[in-house]
Amino acid sequence: MSTKQIDIYEVVKKLIGPIRPVGETNADNKSFENLKIMGELVKSLVGDIDSVSYDFKDDHQYSVKKAAEYADEILNQLGITE
Repeated sequence: MSTKQIDIYEVVKKLIGPIRPVGETNADNKSFENLKIMGELVKSLVGDIDSVSYDFKDDHQYSVKKAAEYADEILNQLGITE
């Protein structure tokens, strides 16, 4: 990860809060709510990547096709597409 990626990751984690359960009901209820928020964020981000992959897969412009191929590679690494 680049420094910028780590910074963004850390900011998102701080904004959402902890997602790991600790075995205490009140804390775990809060971390579960945070987990749901994190899950929705991940689904939205993956959806954005998927739309780049799908919408531009047949584009003839090099830079657009390159973005679509990279988006598809990300989805493949996540095990979402083949």
